Amino acid sequence: MIPTSAASADALARCAAARRRVAAMSHRANSAHLGSSLSCIEIVDAVFTHSDLSPQTAASQNRDRIVFSKGHAAMAWYSLLEQHGMLDGAKLDVYLQSGTTLWGHVTLTKDVPAIDASSGSLGHGLPLAVGFALGHRLRKQDHGVYCILSDGECDEGSTWEAAMFAGARKLERLTAIIDYNHIQSLAATRDVMDLEPFGDKWRAFGWTAIEVDGHDEDALLAALDAPRDGKPLVVLAHTVKGKGIPRIENTVASHYKPALASDLSEA
Repeated sequence: MIPTSAASADALARCAAARRRVAAMSHRANSAHLGSSLSCIEIVDAVFTHSDLSPQTAASQNRDRIVFSKGHAAMAWYSLLEQHGMLDGAKLDVYLQSGTTLWGHVTLTKDVPAIDASSGSLGHGLPLAVGFALGHRLRKQDHGVYCILSDGECDEGSTWEAAMFAGARKLERLTAIIDYNHIQSLAATRDVMDLEPFGDKWRAFGWTAIEVDGHDEDALLAALDAPRDGKPLVVLAHTVKGKGIPRIENTVASHYKPALASDLSEA
């Protein structure tokens, strides 16, 4: 067996804990978007690890920016904030309950300073991230900007307008990571609006495009470090919707139905 690095072991432990937390949150709150949250755990963890976001920088304006465009997967975001020491676990215990400040879509709130943009209506995240990246350039700042998208929102024209603008302006500090779990709200992505050849489309818009296993954090981090050749970077991260709970993996139903009590030991 190939030895696992300490960093990789830490990432595996964080992601396993986050999956258990997501299942518990979904079960307790009877909440949807379980599958979407589970598919992007490693992606969010890799972005937090690669960026300069930390408990020390979370409240600062002088740091990298992260736009979580697929805001309906809020449980993944909150659970990884907890794992990285930026969110009190007690707040996750009352997710979606009366008086909570953690809502079903990632929303900027004073209790969670590490949110750079409220999100929910799909297709707006990449335009916001492009605005951050352009603003940094105009202010001569070298901060990175990350945008985590769903594959379904790549049906949206606003996503491609932003992609074209970023490529034309060569916003090389901008990174888009797409949770390519191949299932959107009603059916398989290929049956709703086939995105392939996905990588070639981004390259045609002036981006460097890399495809990886979205559950392999080492591969994700290597992709985030790849040469950009003066272009924005997009990482097409192939994932499994509902990853970690066999009962719901690769199902449309995982987008809507909450975790069961029996799923808590599986996650």
